[in-house]
Amino acid sequence: MPTAITITVQDLVLRAELFDTPCARAVAGRLPLSAHPNEWGDELYFEIPLACDADATATTAVKVGDIGYWPPGRALALFFGPTPMSTGPDPVPASEVNIVGKITGDAAILRRSRGARAIRIERLST
Repeated sequence: MPTAITITVQDLVLRAELFDTPCARAVAGRLPLSAHPNEWGDELYFEIPLACDADATATTAVKVGDIGYWPPGRALALFFGPTPMSTGPDPVPASEVNIVGKITGDAAILRRSRGARAIRIERLST
């Protein structure tokens, strides 16, 4: 069963879900997470205290709104538009990411968070 989460960046609060995969469950087990995000085009990413190998979901074919875990950097990545490796509107990660979740709203609003100094991801309170 997916885990409902919120992503807070500056004054933006987005709803999302983490999927029911081993890597996504491991990410959910580390919540809440707070970090200083890095930007790579229309991608926010940040290191998390988790080591997972590439799994069956690992791909470079991501879509706007996907949440990926990047094994080489032990990082969580939020994709909201083209990255420096993109040749079209879809984001392209630096290398394969495990797809661990999806932003359920309009991920493109994360463009308003440029220069953010903090991000927080936590379970959605009921």
